[in-house]
Amino acid sequence: MIENLNGIHETVNYRENTNIRMYDNTDYEEYPPHWHTALEIIMPLKNEYPLKYGDRTCSPQENEILIICPGVLHHLKATPGQRIIFQAELSSFSQIREVESVTANLSPGLLITPETFPDTYGHIHRLMEEIVTEYFQSSPLFEASIYARLLEILVIIGRSHTGLGGNFHAGSSKQLEYMEKFIDICNYISEHCTEDLTLDQVADRCGFSKYHFTRLFKQFTNVSFYKYLNQKRIARAEQLLINPSASITDVSLSCGFSSLSAFIRMFKIIKGCTPSQFRSMYEAPD
Repeated sequence: MIENLNGIHETVNYRENTNIRMYDNTDYEEYPPHWHTALEIIMPLKNEYPLKYGDRTCSPQENEILIICPGVLHHLKATPGQRIIFQAELSSFSQIREVESVTANLSPGLLITPETFPDTYGHIHRLMEEIVTEYFQSSPLFEASIYARLLEILVIIGRSHTGLGGNFHAGSSKQLEYMEKFIDICNYISEHCTEDLTLDQVADRCGFSKYHFTRLFKQFTNVSFYKYLNQKRIARAEQLLINPSASITDVSLSCGFSSLSAFIRMFKIIKGCTPSQFRSMYEAPD
């Protein structure tokens, strides 16, 4: 299934003249740790499918749906059975600011089951079945139809999961206003994460006190402001580290860290390895 692998970076072999790829996969084959820029959705049809993505290990059961965010390292185990593996480039949604916020808050991924998402699982599963049908029937405008359903899935997740921590419900006009503000602020952090952002500055931008902002931000993203900021900085550093000509010191400074030691420490906390070790994983074998 992995056709173009350089080190651990997979270049997805999209279907001709599209930005999507789907496999009805029955291979008893292990796919080593790899990452790609595409969003990936895995839906087992027969048997479970044990795998690791980011720092999480899980075994999606039949008809459960696992979404793996772009850029996340994942490792699929050799397992008998059948599963749908769908990959889609999200650049088509790049002008929809809310989509980036949803995927950022999902990272490294999300497992959707009837038990954990009783109100939305059925709808999302139905949309996935329609995506599968569209892909293999190849009717006119099938790619547009698939992206429409994928966007609907992200909207459902954004409304029912992100922000949420179970506490941030968009049930009133005030709560909807808050959700819009925090989608905007997450996008702002993503765009300005390499700058010297502080909690006070960002809270003031929202018009909240620091303490009120801290509580609401944690409810919306499930992490603290500074952890979210550092996650964005490290994600930016990952992209730069792939270039072997960029020094680790330069990468640390360009990503907003005050010192090399602070960068190495935070990188290891978030990624579980040092920047040098991370870079070596991306090097193609001789």
